[in-house]
Parts: sequence; C-alpha cells; structure tokens
Amino acid sequence: MGRLEGRVAVITGAGDGIGRGIARRFAAEGAKVLIAEIDEGTGTNVAAELFEEFGADALFLRTDATMQVDNEQMIDTAIERWGSVDILVNNAWGGDRAGLQRVDRMPDSAMEHAWHMNVMGPFWAMKAAFPHMRAAGYGRVVNICSLNGVNAHMGSVHYNSTKEALRSLTRTAAREWASFGITANVICPGAKTAAFRMFEKMAPDVARDSEAANPMGHLGDPEADIAPVALFLATEDSQYITGNTLFADGGSHINGAVWVPDLGD
Repeated sequence: MGRLEGRVAVITGAGDGIGRGIARRFAAEGAKVLIAEIDEGTGTNVAAELFEEFGADALFLRTDATMQVDNEQMIDTAIERWGSVDILVNNAWGGDRAGLQRVDRMPDSAMEHAWHMNVMGPFWAMKAAFPHMRAAGYGRVVNICSLNGVNAHMGSVHYNSTKEALRSLTRTAAREWASFGITANVICPGAKTAAFRMFEKMAPDVARDSEAANPMGHLGDPEADIAPVALFLATEDSQYITGNTLFADGGSHINGAVWVPDLGD
C-alpha cells in the first residue's frame, strides 16, 4: 500500500510546477487528489495523467485561489466526493502582475492581488478544511512559501511580504490546532517552476547567476526534489513536526541567494 492510501488531498495550483509535482507524488502513493487550478487546460490534463499513470481517483475543479467562495468550494467538493479532507496544500500563485518593481513603485493592485493569493486564499481554505480535520482527529496543512521573503529579494515586495505573512499564519495555526491532531508546516522551495521561468524572461542574467550560486549547482525539480518533502509532511511520519519551515532549496538559504536585478534609479 502507498503511504497515502485512502487519504484525500486538495492541492491548489496543481496544474503546473510544484503543485503538479506534488499531485503526481501523492497520486503515486495512493491519495485521492483534487486538482484546484484556475487553468482549465492544465488542470484537466493533470487530473487525466494521474488516472492514466497511477490509477488515481483525481478530480479537476476550476479554482481561483484569490476568491473566498472558490476556496470554500474546493473543500466542499472534496467532502462531497470522498467524505474527508486529510491534506491541504496551498501552492497557487497567480502570476506576476507588476514585473520587477522597487518598493516605492510597486502598484497597490499588485500588492492587493498578492495578499489575496498568498494570504487570504490559504486562510479561507484552512478555515474551510479545519472542521473536517478536527472531526477526523487528523490533518496535514502544507503551505508553499518562498526564499524571496526569507532573503528579501529585490523587486518583488508584493510576493515577499505576503509569503512571509503566510509563514506567520501557518505557525499560528500550528500552535492553535496542535491538540486536534492537525499539523501545519511550510516548504520554501528552490525549483524551476512557472514563476521562475517567468523571472528568467524578465531578468535572465540574475536568474542564471542565482542558479549558479546554488550550493548544489542547480535548482530543483518539482517532482523529484520538492514533492518528496511535501509527501513526508503529509504522512503520519511527520506527526511530531508542526510550525516548521523546511528549506528544499539545495542549500540556497544558507548564505542567501544572488538576486540583484537592475531596478533603475
């Protein structure tokens, strides 16, 4: 039997990158997986590949992670289909709407979008999942944050500050929910994702230097390097770990990353 046999996992932003890698690993380990993804094409494709490759019971649900109703609906849908929600992975990031901007030039609209995507979305999803996890006496919340916030990378204050807020939200939930059998942890990954590919287009020299400065010499693969960490946090093996941040980044966090884009005068 797989390590997640019989478990139900809801994963936001599972149509690409880290979300897809986690969905594939969870499916391979026997989980039932709800693909909560805003892109209908990628979401449908991932759900199909989970069934075709792993025989997994997988469902795509179009989900805008910035909307309260969508976050609540994805939990309700999992309950209606499978009767439980054991694992919640908040991974979605809806793309960069501002590009690289210094703090004093960052548009309010970009800050507001990032706040709803990275803080309010996970907050709503966690609130919706909580009563079901509490009733079961078991729950695993895995929130995907970022080295951008830990190291205060230049040009992305909207992303940095909201990912750090999500880390604080996660630790608070971990403290308050520990007695209910629910753990809440963070992964700060270093991987070649859709977001990184977007950054490569905006600042190719900085992206190249950042990858070269990684102690292991490369950025990770979402499925091979990041998903196994999420799998550990989703299983009973992690029952005594909560409120932690795990850096799955090849060591980038040790001395900080090279990240100095030209933001103008």
